[in-house]
Amino acid sequence: MAQERLAAIVGLYEWPKRKDPGVSAMQIKAASIKHALDDAGLSWKDVDAVYDAGDGEGGGLGAVAAYLGLRPNVIDTTQVGGSSYEFHAAHATRAIQEGKCKVAVLSYGSKAATQRIPIGTGGGRAGGSWSTNMEAPYGMTLIANYAMVAQRHMAQYGTTSAQLAEISVATRHHAMRNPQAVQALHDMAVQNIGELTVADVLESRMIADPLHLLECCLVTDGGGAVIIASPEVARTTKKKPVWILGSGEALSYVTNTGDITTSAAAQSAPTAFGQAGVKPSEIDIAMIYDSFSITVAVMLEDLGFCKKGEAGAYIEGGRLRYDRPGAPALNTDGGGLSSNHPGMRGIFLLMEAARQLRGESTSQVPNAKLAVAHGNGGFLGSLHSGGTIILGAD
Repeated sequence: MAQERLAAIVGLYEWPKRKDPGVSAMQIKAASIKHALDDAGLSWKDVDAVYDAGDGEGGGLGAVAAYLGLRPNVIDTTQVGGSSYEFHAAHATRAIQEGKCKVAVLSYGSKAATQRIPIGTGGGRAGGSWSTNMEAPYGMTLIANYAMVAQRHMAQYGTTSAQLAEISVATRHHAMRNPQAVQALHDMAVQNIGELTVADVLESRMIADPLHLLECCLVTDGGGAVIIASPEVARTTKKKPVWILGSGEALSYVTNTGDITTSAAAQSAPTAFGQAGVKPSEIDIAMIYDSFSITVAVMLEDLGFCKKGEAGAYIEGGRLRYDRPGAPALNTDGGGLSSNHPGMRGIFLLMEAARQLRGESTSQVPNAKLAVAHGNGGFLGSLHSGGTIILGAD
C-alpha cells in the first residue's frame, strides 16, 4: 500500500572522529548541525524547531538553541536515553503535521572516550530509590542487566553464545567497509582490527557472563545532526528526502510476572509498522541499537523479524550481512559494536538508515526501499525505553 509521507529526513552529518580531544561536545553539535543544513541545502534561518536530549554540554532546556542564537517555535527536550532521537523524530513529525514547524534539527555530541566516561560499568551504589531498590543495593551495573537478559534467553530458549557472536561478526564485516569505523578501531586501540569469526568473539575475555568483550559496544567520542522537514520543504532540498512513514514509543520495566527477555520494542514496533502500513518482512535495513549482542537478538524478535526465542537460529550463517539476502541488513555502518557508541547511539541509527535509502552507505543494499531504526534507552532487563521509526525511500 502507498504510505503517507508525513515528514522527511533531508539532511544529516556524522562527526567523523571517534576520539577528538581538540573539540568540545557543544562544538561537535554546532558544527554537525551546520554540515547537516548544508547537506540539505538549508540555512540557519530555516530552522524553527530544536530537539535536544541535554547531552554533552547541552545543559537541557534546549540550551543548544541559545548557543546557536536560534529562536525556535518548537522546543523538545525529551531525554529517554539512547532512544531519545527516535522519540525526537516521532515528535518532530507530529509537530510538522500540526503545522507548528517546518524544519526541525536533532543533534548529539559526546566526549565519552576523551573524558573516559565508564559507560556500561556505572551503577552499583548502595541504597537506591523506589525504582532501583531491588537492584542498586546488590551492585547491579548496566552491563550486568544485559548479561542477566542473555542468561535468561539462553536458559529459556536454548540460545547459544555462538549464535549471539554472529551479531558481532556481521557488524564488524560492515565496519571494515566504513573508513570511519576502521579508523575508530585504530583510535580505540582495538587489538584485532579486521574481520571477526565466531571463535574470535568467544575467545575474547568475559566481561559479564555470558557477554564477551567483542559483544560489548565501543566507548567513543562522536555526534552528529539530522534535519527533518515538512513535505513542502523536503521537495526543495538538495538531496532526495527519506520519508518518515511511522513511529512508535514505549517504556518497559520489571514486574513480578514480566519477562525480561521482552523489550519495549514489543509495544513500539507494532504501532510504527501499523502506521507505516508495512510488515517486518518488507524491511531492507534494520538499524538496531547494539549496545551488546543480546540487545540486537531480543529486538529482532520484538520488532517482528522472528518469533520470541528464535533469534539465535535466525541470525546464524551470517544472515544479517548486507550481502546476504533473506534478512534485513543489520547496522551497516558497523554499529556500536564496531564503529561508534558515544553513550546514546540513537541518532546514528537514523543517519545510517537514511544513507542506505539515499544509496550512500559504505555497505549499500541494492535498491533499498524500507528501513527501521529502533533505539533503546536505559537498562534492558530493567526500566528502559524503545523508539521505533519506519523510513522509506523517495
